[in-house]
Amino acid sequence: MSISRRGFIGGAGAGAVASVAVGSKAARAGGGADRFMGHPGSMGLLHDTTLCVGCRSCELACTKVNSKPKPAGPLHDKSIFSKLRRVTDKLYTVVNRYVKAAGKKPAVYRKHQCMHCQEPCCASVCFVKAFTKTPEGPVLYDPSVCVGCRYCVNVCPYYALGYEYDNAFNPTVQRCTMCYTRIKKGEEPGCAQACPMGAIVYGKREDLLKLARQRIAKFPDRYVDQVFGEHEYGGTSWLTIAGVTFDKLGLPVNASHKPLPELTAGFLSIVPLVITIYPGLLLGFHAWTKRKERLAEQERLAAAAEAKAAAEAAGATKAAQQKKLADSRHAKAVDLAVKKALAQAAKEREAESDAAKKEDTP
Repeated sequence: MSISRRGFIGGAGAGAVASVAVGSKAARAGGGADRFMGHPGSMGLLHDTTLCVGCRSCELACTKVNSKPKPAGPLHDKSIFSKLRRVTDKLYTVVNRYVKAAGKKPAVYRKHQCMHCQEPCCASVCFVKAFTKTPEGPVLYDPSVCVGCRYCVNVCPYYALGYEYDNAFNPTVQRCTMCYTRIKKGEEPGCAQACPMGAIVYGKREDLLKLARQRIAKFPDRYVDQVFGEHEYGGTSWLTIAGVTFDKLGLPVNASHKPLPELTAGFLSIVPLVITIYPGLLLGFHAWTKRKERLAEQERLAAAAEAKAAAEAAGATKAAQQKKLADSRHAKAVDLAVKKALAQAAKEREAESDAAKKEDTP
């Protein structure tokens, strides 16, 4: 049975009480105690960081495949490497520079994205089972059953999951899908196809491991004798080889070979309580904040309307005063003109009278 986001929030109160009694059982049902080593013949990708030049072509290809906005800035702009970036809900993969160039030694870059674990921790902690490890290799996410608890985001050891924090009502987890739709068509993932240096190789995971070991054996001075993702936390579909130790690439060193679900199983008994109450509280805080914003907006609109009415009234009064003044000035001007005309007429009559008297005088 799937659980909708609305149904989950509506039953949050009841679920919080019930989860105390069934916490341990729910944790076991989440898959934390069952070992899974991945599907035989699954696909994967190998990233050879010694070949990566930081061109970010993989970033651009990823945005095109997933219909996301283009990466920030021109791809050739190296200033973007001034700080480490994390994946977001709009950028499923990022290339970071972890070691600067020094003399003849080139800079070292690593492509960062979801590692598609053999036994994904995100799937084991998700009590609605929104994550699924496919036989092909990718870990897929079903947003239709997600309740927005974000526990998967918090437990990912690679910090590879993005979340739509700006989507208040229907946020979802966003992450690399390893181009699952392309894989199903027999095509390469977009990043592997776009890499001009051949730093990303796509193929069966078992073949990629053989290829990685061959390169390490052939060039022992070039590589660290380790394939990251072969065993770490149970293994991943994304494999990495490098010429520097992996701690310099932001990857966990001395990581346990046990899958993370086994390491976290003891903590999962409290998950139902946390993920039942927490989203409800967040929704309540969100509603309260939105109500405050709505009231503030109403007050602002009312004040604006009042100010507009006052301005219109003041304008009407001023217009009336100006009209009255203009009428008064007009009346005075007319009166003055009439007086001048009468005076002029009187002078003309007087002149005519004087002229007539002169004519009558012998």
